[in-house]
Amino acid sequence: MAEEAAQCRNVYIIGAQCTGKTTLVNSLEDNFDSSSCDQPGKQMSKPVIIREVARTVLREKKFSRDDITNSPSRALQLQKYILEAQMEAEEAASKSDHPSPWYICDRSGLDPIVYARVFVGEEAADDMLASEAWQELEGRMKTGIVILCEAGCSWLVDDGTRLMPDGMEDWMRIDDTYRKLLAAREIDYTVCSRNLVSRADRVQLVKERLALSAASSRSG
Repeated sequence: MAEEAAQCRNVYIIGAQCTGKTTLVNSLEDNFDSSSCDQPGKQMSKPVIIREVARTVLREKKFSRDDITNSPSRALQLQKYILEAQMEAEEAASKSDHPSPWYICDRSGLDPIVYARVFVGEEAADDMLASEAWQELEGRMKTGIVILCEAGCSWLVDDGTRLMPDGMEDWMRIDDTYRKLLAAREIDYTVCSRNLVSRADRVQLVKERLALSAASSRSG
């Protein structure tokens, strides 16, 4: 008899720019190509990978990263586009006919709200928090596993597309806004420390959270 696939919770890899999120998502994808759940008799199914939607939105909607810091109105419009694109991506990954029952997200619906709060203002962020898109995505995040990649890590490379932090203070301000919004929305999360630099160790952190979640589901 074929082994039963273990049901996994969706995973969200979030945090400020340049904190290793995409690298972690790619490493997880490689790892899950042939990995198991580390639980006897349980085979972990391969997840759907939801790539960062912001890059596609920037390109298709003709925005640049400078719009985020130089034009509050364009910055807000961009973040709203990103929120909608995130909802569409998660809905597509959740279709019942999809071969995989779970997914790993490079960012989340909370990310554009964080950037709206930092670069536009609290009122703009509150408006996005009241949107139907966020109401749907928030529910998904609360039942998922959220990994916050901590700012302040040593690998800071400008790729010409993503927003670069304007010094450590700016970087940590974004990180702090993530933590405050996660707490305010009562979304549980695990911090991936900036001192955890090994890709293998970061992958192990996520897999340990998945294993704990699976064990909790079975005992419940």
